[in-house]
Amino acid sequence: MTILALETSCDETAVAIMRDGELLASEIASQAAEHEKYGGVVPEVASRNHLVHASRLLETAVARSGVRAGDLDAFAATAGPGLATSLMIGASIAKGLAIGFGKPYIAVNHLEGHLLSPFFARGAIEPNVSLIVSGGHTLLVNVHNLGEYQLLGRTVDDAAGEAFDKVAKMLGLGYPGGPEIERRARDGNAARFDLPRSMLDSGDHNFSFSGLKTAVRYLLPKLARGFCETPATIQNTQPHLTHMPAKASAQDVADVCASFQQVVIDVLVAKTIRAADACGRQLITVSGGVSRNGELRRQLEDACSKRGLALRAAPPELCTDNAAMIAFAGALRYRAGLIADVSEEIDPNLRLVE
Repeated sequence: MTILALETSCDETAVAIMRDGELLASEIASQAAEHEKYGGVVPEVASRNHLVHASRLLETAVARSGVRAGDLDAFAATAGPGLATSLMIGASIAKGLAIGFGKPYIAVNHLEGHLLSPFFARGAIEPNVSLIVSGGHTLLVNVHNLGEYQLLGRTVDDAAGEAFDKVAKMLGLGYPGGPEIERRARDGNAARFDLPRSMLDSGDHNFSFSGLKTAVRYLLPKLARGFCETPATIQNTQPHLTHMPAKASAQDVADVCASFQQVVIDVLVAKTIRAADACGRQLITVSGGVSRNGELRRQLEDACSKRGLALRAAPPELCTDNAAMIAFAGALRYRAGLIADVSEEIDPNLRLVE
């Protein structure tokens, strides 16, 4: 079976072609540079760029795969969650191709794409507790099988990746913030600042990172006069702090990054291990953009090893938004007979579990 998939849930345009578990082509056009000047994703800019990139990526993917368009067995696309104006682009293209070639259309939940990515090209899905941690989502899910998911916990406010981006913006590190914070944290002292570990002992599997973000915001003016509020730079009604290099040292920034990152990791690791224990699972999986963080992977692996648990992380190239994971999830859904109707609408608030 050969499947072509599109992913346009946010600001990456991606196309992939997979045949019998083998990835033949995977093309991605990032818009990070376009959105960096705004400090975050602007939906109108994202949708316009999807239109610019999609046809080129489709042609490149087909050429590199060596597959003729008429030989494709199905077309898949992300149907949600995500930005409505972005989702519409990929889904409309996939539906159009499915109608034009008389092939099935498969609607894929973006979160299911992440959830299944640790099993990429393996075929069978093993029972596990999954941590999905990205810019827009932080979830713990008890996975029984394909399509059989139990939501254990989620963030009650900011996602972990969103907190990374907002703290990076306060520090003047640019967008996306996660990689920059990770890089600076390598030279920092993670024990220097005692930041709150919200909901660490809440007795449930939910997360909260808004308080941590706020704690960093109030720390910066106390740390150095080089961090100050500038109302002119306020975006989306959120206070923004700008970094004045002449006043604040690089070591201060590194220590803030290291302390912030360690708090996020402590909460993610502890709650994931507890969730696995509560469900009696021996396998933990982790996916999503934040799961590319090397320190998170190392500490989660150490914690699993101490508890006798197995850890399977999504390949780094499949952690950020991509169409390969959508093709994989789509192929599994196709084999299970989970075909969508081309009249099915996108859903920006699509849930993984009802």
